[in-house]
Amino acid sequence: MTAPKPVALPAHSPDCHGCGPRNAAGLRMQVWRSGDEVYSDVVFQPHHVGAPGLAHGGAVSAACDDLFGFVLYVVGQPGVTRSLEIDYLAPVELGVPHRVTAGLDRREGRKLYMAASGVRPDGQVSFTARSVFLVVDLAHFERFGVLANHPGLDWLGRGAG
Repeated sequence: MTAPKPVALPAHSPDCHGCGPRNAAGLRMQVWRSGDEVYSDVVFQPHHVGAPGLAHGGAVSAACDDLFGFVLYVVGQPGVTRSLEIDYLAPVELGVPHRVTAGLDRREGRKLYMAASGVRPDGQVSFTARSVFLVVDLAHFERFGVLANHPGLDWLGRGAG
């Protein structure tokens, strides 16, 4: 059996900190779906620095949180982060690509339990993450701003899981 061909997923929005192509300070992640998982090859840049030569833990957690948001594309429903936990297992060097992969572990009502890992090209796991997202209606986001030009919400609004 052959693996499914990866499919590029649209950014949450052009200015999203994780995947937005217009956000100069962001991670500019391109995310792909392969079966029930999503992944991105993330290279942390000098403006993501924490300790000298290393990515800031907040940048690493932002990459995981954003990727979990793409698991919603697989689920086919919008949601919001309820909790996020990161385990930093090795230094995350600037300029070194990390394949960050995420998927849904289980669902309990509105709660979506997800897991992710970040792996260097040499196979070393640098970090793992767990998250709980809550499924919400698209109307949830209307309270916080205009929904125009948000491809991710458009994708979810069409039920394109």
